[in-house]
Amino acid sequence: MEPKEIPIDGTLDLHTFKPEELGSLIPDYINECLQEDIYEIRIIYGKGTGNLRRSVHALLDRNDKVQSYSLANDRSGWGATIASLKKDS
Repeated sequence: MEPKEIPIDGTLDLHTFKPEELGSLIPDYINECLQEDIYEIRIIYGKGTGNLRRSVHALLDRNDKVQSYSLANDRSGWGATIASLKKDS
């Protein structure tokens, strides 16, 4: 399987990824954003049953480069999470 190329623009839409890919995808995306001086990211997973949201939040909890995160405060609501990244990582 060929790797998927995604833009490093601070928005990661998980709709085209498998749940088992998240464990490496999210930390790699965070690292790439930090290299591009992007310190706030939006991770979109959709509303669904909440399983992806819980997985994303667990990965963010374990990542020492994440300062904080919360559900998006816009119309995407609980279908997306906004994470602030540490500038000195």
